[in-house]
Amino acid sequence: MIQMVLENPVSVKDAERFCQEILPQVSRTFALSIRFLPGNLGRAVLVAYLICRIADTVEDDPVASVPAKTALLDHLLECFDSADLANSYGETARGVQGEPAHVQLVKNTRLVFALYRSLPLTSQQHVQRWVSEMVHGMKKFINLYPNGIRIQTLDEYKEYCYYVAGTVGYLLTDLWYEHSPSIGADEYQVLLKRCAAFGEALQTVNILKDIAWDAEHENSIYIPNESLLLQGSSHHSILSAEHLEQNHAAIKELIALAWHDLDEAQAYLLSVPKAAIPIRLFCVLPLLFAYATLRELTHSTAMLQPGGLVKISRAEVKSLMVMGPLSILSNHSLRWLIGQVRQKPFILGGL
Repeated sequence: MIQMVLENPVSVKDAERFCQEILPQVSRTFALSIRFLPGNLGRAVLVAYLICRIADTVEDDPVASVPAKTALLDHLLECFDSADLANSYGETARGVQGEPAHVQLVKNTRLVFALYRSLPLTSQQHVQRWVSEMVHGMKKFINLYPNGIRIQTLDEYKEYCYYVAGTVGYLLTDLWYEHSPSIGADEYQVLLKRCAAFGEALQTVNILKDIAWDAEHENSIYIPNESLLLQGSSHHSILSAEHLEQNHAAIKELIALAWHDLDEAQAYLLSVPKAAIPIRLFCVLPLLFAYATLRELTHSTAMLQPGGLVKISRAEVKSLMVMGPLSILSNHSLRWLIGQVRQKPFILGGL
């Protein structure tokens, strides 16, 4: 086994280069935010995100059986404790299918874990703890719904969101506490109260935005069937033109949940000490983009039609990329900017 490692040396530099290069291919939005995080904090968040994306790629494989997915997710968790298993995971998971960049990431799992093992031990422990929690939740839901996820109730939806997004909020907050001198025990306890809502708010906005895509391409429906049935629709008619009005009425509880969680996420960001500038910079753009997207979703039915998608304009994205970072030193400015985005598209003159 030692000989195999010697024959296939992986330098931390090469591992980090791969991780940085693959990130914008699997998430342009996340790549915009993570550039603000320095040193080991940035590397820890990068590694954690990519391991979660590997798990997500396995979960979303359109062809693999549930036993095969479950086994691959179990093997992924074993990579935390075994460099040899991490080095061979790309071969173990060679049959995984999905978007090309995501498949390429899975093939190079060894590089992601090589960077993981270069992190401080405490950072490794945080990543392992919360990614393991997420993956256990993923396994629960793919086994519960072997023919494609079909969320039944609002409570089940909230449980799903905790596993795939609330855990991310906890992971990030643990890393903030470890790496930011301005986040002491008191600040950490305040952030813990809302950190799950921070992740879950962004997840709910993405789920609402991608209703049609998830149903057509991922064979997954996250809108609670119970809500649809109350309005005279169902999962079977989630994209039916004849049921558009009923479906739009059914998603209102998720829209309300998203608004509530976004406001909790705003409170989370405002609770981050002003001295923790990189962390505030990391949080502000996803939050602003989510508010802008939810504003559009609230009045749209496009996401309930085949091929439909709700997006904010490039001009607003560019405007928020300018104004978001400029506002992070003042809670008053942040509240003002979020208030503007809630109401109408925020576009600077000239854009």
